[in-house]
Amino acid sequence: MKRIILFILLVATHIVDYAQTHSLSKPSSTQSVFLNSNPAYGETQAWRLQKAADVGADGTEISSLSYQDKDWMDAVIPGTVLTSLVANKAYPDPYFGDLNKRSKKIIPDMADVGKEFYHYWFRTTFTVPESFTGKRLWLKLHGINYRAEIWMNGRKLGDMAGMFNSAQFDITSIADRKGKNTLAVNVLPIDVPGQSGLKTERRTGAQGENHNGGDGLIGENVTMLMSAGWDFTFPDGVRDRNTGIWREVELFATDEVILEHPFVISKIPLPDTSSSRQTVSVEVTNHSNSRQNGTLKGTISPGNTIFEKTISLLPHEAKTITFDPEEYKQLIIQDPKLWWPINKGEQNLYQLDLSFIQDKKVGHSISTRFGIREITSDQHTPDSSRRFLVNGYPIFVRGTNWIPDAMLRNSLKRTHAELTYTKQAGLNFIRFWGGGIAESDYFFELCDEMGFLVWNEYWMTGDTRYPTDTALYLKNIESTVKRIRNHASLAYHVSSNESTEMPGARELIAKLDPTRGYQMQSECCGVHDGSPYKYENPMQYFENTASQRGSRVDGFNPEYGTPCLPTIESLREMMDEKDLWPINDSVWNYLDGGGFHQITTKYREAVDMFGKSNSITEFAKKAQFVGALNYRAIWEVWNYNKFAYGDRFASGFLFWYHNSPMRQTGGRMYDWSLEPTAALYYSQNGLQPLHPQYDYLKKSVSVYNDYRKSFRNYSVTATLYNIHSEKVSEKAAVIDIPSDGLVKDALFLEFPNDLSQVHFIKLALKDTDGKLVSESFYWQSKDDYHGAWTMTGPAVSGFEEMNKLEKVRLNSAIRLDGEVVTVEVKNPSKTLSFFTQLKLQDEKGKSIRPAFYSDNFFCLLPGESKTVTIQFTTADVPNKVIKIITDGFNAVEQAQTLTLN
Repeated sequence: MKRIILFILLVATHIVDYAQTHSLSKPSSTQSVFLNSNPAYGETQAWRLQKAADVGADGTEISSLSYQDKDWMDAVIPGTVLTSLVANKAYPDPYFGDLNKRSKKIIPDMADVGKEFYHYWFRTTFTVPESFTGKRLWLKLHGINYRAEIWMNGRKLGDMAGMFNSAQFDITSIADRKGKNTLAVNVLPIDVPGQSGLKTERRTGAQGENHNGGDGLIGENVTMLMSAGWDFTFPDGVRDRNTGIWREVELFATDEVILEHPFVISKIPLPDTSSSRQTVSVEVTNHSNSRQNGTLKGTISPGNTIFEKTISLLPHEAKTITFDPEEYKQLIIQDPKLWWPINKGEQNLYQLDLSFIQDKKVGHSISTRFGIREITSDQHTPDSSRRFLVNGYPIFVRGTNWIPDAMLRNSLKRTHAELTYTKQAGLNFIRFWGGGIAESDYFFELCDEMGFLVWNEYWMTGDTRYPTDTALYLKNIESTVKRIRNHASLAYHVSSNESTEMPGARELIAKLDPTRGYQMQSECCGVHDGSPYKYENPMQYFENTASQRGSRVDGFNPEYGTPCLPTIESLREMMDEKDLWPINDSVWNYLDGGGFHQITTKYREAVDMFGKSNSITEFAKKAQFVGALNYRAIWEVWNYNKFAYGDRFASGFLFWYHNSPMRQTGGRMYDWSLEPTAALYYSQNGLQPLHPQYDYLKKSVSVYNDYRKSFRNYSVTATLYNIHSEKVSEKAAVIDIPSDGLVKDALFLEFPNDLSQVHFIKLALKDTDGKLVSESFYWQSKDDYHGAWTMTGPAVSGFEEMNKLEKVRLNSAIRLDGEVVTVEVKNPSKTLSFFTQLKLQDEKGKSIRPAFYSDNFFCLLPGESKTVTIQFTTADVPNKVIKIITDGFNAVEQAQTLTLN
């Protein structure tokens, strides 16, 4: 029950944070509004767009109040050109079936129709809030793709370029403070769009595996390279290459002196953690024509540490003001509350408030949060592989690779939901892959709170060419590093994926952020190359043969993973029913990155090992067994080899890959629609901080510990059941669990010859008082494993007998308390309820998403019960009626209906 309560508190806390947050971008001032038309961000402003070739006017005219845009379309801001065109029904949703396929020519590709086809003007009118009276006014674009001219009230404000750059413009003398203002943004696509399906002779790095990145030319830009097509998203790319205003547009007010880019450097005299020295800096600029004198005041809380300095600025002078602990002794904090990653301690955060004060009045003020901690990495390991340390303590990395939405259709809700699922799964490290993006301020804030470590990669890959404009590339790096460097979660800077670094990048990053480590690319410096990526026989994980590149469960692996088919509810939303069953390989493969993850081949073969299916519903149910087992097996194999406790030395790995960038058959722990799969809950099981786990190859039981403390006199028990849920045998051992380590092979299991073809193993870990700490449930067959690259073995083949499980009718007691449903499920029968699933739906049977189940797809032996909580948001429930479905592989489906207050 304690674990359930903690889960509710975790989810509820972050739902409150989400509800109180109004933007993905951090406001630039206490007086700030965002000009959004995108409902996912909170609509405050209407925007329009029109193709540049059809406008017939220049920026002076378009940005004038008298200009008529009645022939223009409504625009989605933040959003891309294609997002707006789809919203206006000019084109169908690219995420459905294979409608996006370039060869279909339903949605024109930039390479076929030319860049001008997606060259658009965006326009809006706005008023200045009355509270901004007497203030200097600013307009800020937090992100465009790729080049833009910004006009307002008939005058050009300036230009900006690069996808990861922001720009702000002083509009004090231009804005009409009492009437309407017109903003017009001319957004041009990337300089070199490239195309899919073609290769050039000039390739770099990984030599264009699987035609990733198309012809590689997109790399000449500073942009989201995966827009050209990759094997984990649309294989032939996003048709407009994500042209548009993809981040928020902000209007804010300040006095004459503004504060920007605060930075806190905390230094702990490790191994002593009883004190911390803070160095605080901030950029201060006088935007007036006269000298400005005042006091720069800072406060750090908790602790109410106050420091200040009198400064004088000449007209238009900019300075970086630094507060050093040598001069300001109060910046030496005694007994600091340290920030730790997941399972290693609390995620304590401090807040820095900075204000410029003149005549006893606060002018501009800004704030930022930071964590007192030191994150380092080294190669002081048996095989010289890289390891990460926080506050001098080694962290075993159980991480993942983060992929953005293919069309950048992001939102507060999506960000919150994805990171909540990630936290629930038990991961501790997130890598932003180099062909994606640097995530939002809100994303980093949640990572700080949840305890993730973040590896930020800077938009280069070995599959594409390198940026041609070095200065622009470095400017985008500077903008990004200054934006993210205060976050406690930010752990590492990496220039590229599988390639090299641009001249000057290393030096610039070190200058802007000397507190974190850096490496040139993702596969060097103690990090070996990745794989496997596709569905493979999980027996090969255990014997470490799952990659033809050689040993991969060792050292630090940046990419190691497998897919999981989405649930039937998600599948039905991603393609026509006729393509679902019989499986249309063409459509399914397109939605699997060109068939890269082997969903229609080896994955389907593994599903059929449970008996041929007669419908897509049956197939999708059985597919969850395959995904669940594979995901958990990967986590457990890496657990086993943690820091040389197992058969070899491993310092960690990053799962490839984490989130679905669009609807896809090669899904992950949750689908693009935010519907969790069984892989989420079996990851949650495999990544328990204290976890008993089974090795299908050795037939052994080990116990993993992710906490920074040891546990003595615990007991681990393995109970064997046959297909009829009859207890066959039981074996137990008393163990001492080392701090942050593993009890290797605490038990070896034996299986009698007369055991049923399919049987089950339940593991239980109990504390010194005999109280259950954690448990795990496994299924296996008697089939022999015939070696690597065969579809054989107790984790893969010979499961047809599962279809003989008798039907069970479960008992469910349901309680609704606000936005939490508590379900107690009991199995009163004499047969195992296999893969018991709860579903939260609206009155029409549509899944309510996101919804956070404390557990799902669980197995109940005869007489067992489980209590599950489901956290949801009332706003996601039409007509305020919910249905709770109790289902399972061999459970009779039952439904109960509740009406919300």
